[in-house]
Amino acid sequence: MSRTADVVVVGGGAVGTSAAYHLAAAGAGRVILVERADAVGTGSTGACAGGFRHQFSSRINIELSLASVPMILGFEQEHGLPLDVAQDGYLFLIREHADLQEFRAAAALQRSMGVDVRLLSAEEAAELAPGISQDGLIGATFCPDDGIADPSGLTQGYATAARRAGAEIQLGVDVLGIDTVGETVTGVRTTDGVIGTRTVVNAAGPWAGVLAATAGVTLPLEPIPRMVVTTGSFPGVPQRRTLVIDAATSYYFHREGDGVLTGMGGRNEKASFDLSVDRRFIEDELLPTAVRIFPPIEHAGIMSMWAGLYEMTPDRHAILGEAPVSGLYLSNGFSGHGFQHAPIVGKLLAEMIVEGRARTVDVSSLGLDRFTSGELVTEGHVV
Repeated sequence: MSRTADVVVVGGGAVGTSAAYHLAAAGAGRVILVERADAVGTGSTGACAGGFRHQFSSRINIELSLASVPMILGFEQEHGLPLDVAQDGYLFLIREHADLQEFRAAAALQRSMGVDVRLLSAEEAAELAPGISQDGLIGATFCPDDGIADPSGLTQGYATAARRAGAEIQLGVDVLGIDTVGETVTGVRTTDGVIGTRTVVNAAGPWAGVLAATAGVTLPLEPIPRMVVTTGSFPGVPQRRTLVIDAATSYYFHREGDGVLTGMGGRNEKASFDLSVDRRFIEDELLPTAVRIFPPIEHAGIMSMWAGLYEMTPDRHAILGEAPVSGLYLSNGFSGHGFQHAPIVGKLLAEMIVEGRARTVDVSSLGLDRFTSGELVTEGHVV
């Protein structure tokens, strides 16, 4: 089957559905979103912890959060669709003096941009998150405007809003490649036929590099599996849904249902598309770290475990903008913070495609060409 579209969005996660909505609402013409799964939000978006925050170390990530978080908080009012949001803050626990200096510098930058971030003592951190270990704790940072939102609710919400605005969503259809003539996009090949188009948005998450390669574009990103565990109820379960992160280990937890959702990065992470649960890592690294940092969790029973993929770039920043191939727009490599930036990124993509440039936030520093020019700005606060 052959058909045409003004824009084809590849990927039905939070970024892809946001892009489809904002493009349709901005008058981009016929917008088709193609997702290989039978539902949206089942890939990396569905596996994520759902956090949103302003506590980044780079100016551009803070700017994206300042624009995106209000869109998350106002989603239900703007679109009339339900979204579970808890704004109980992010608490970063600091145990190393080098980390303390880095977080102080980041906090100064955040405050200069209007973020309500606070430097706390170990005792103040323990009051905010009862049960955490103060052993070796020398300080913390906290922003009450950070929080957690439901990844499924946001993604399904944007998909619904996109359909209302006239976008079409094709589920259970895999994109096989992007067709080009010379250095210009001419269409996409799918398991349901060819879609002729001059504009493609690559929102394929960890698989974005594979898709871009079919158009002759190389993306410097790797898929990194991360393990997530949820527990049942236990004595000392947090009352608030504050997302607590140990800066030294990247271990994190927050209240989820009657228990907690918890996870961390590994010391020897390797690029892979393998989504099998690494029980050795959970038993030998994640759970011992959890008990050391938050002792009450020792009495919790495991309810579920799963793996999700981070799409990591060398500088831990997203790749946003048009590729060297005309008509191919990249929205990839978010390095763990794609969900929270999805609302504004969808809007920025619509501005690029419909108006010719991103207006709301200047994201020119996030273009693919930075990896050849060497103009990288590393994000130090990756969770």
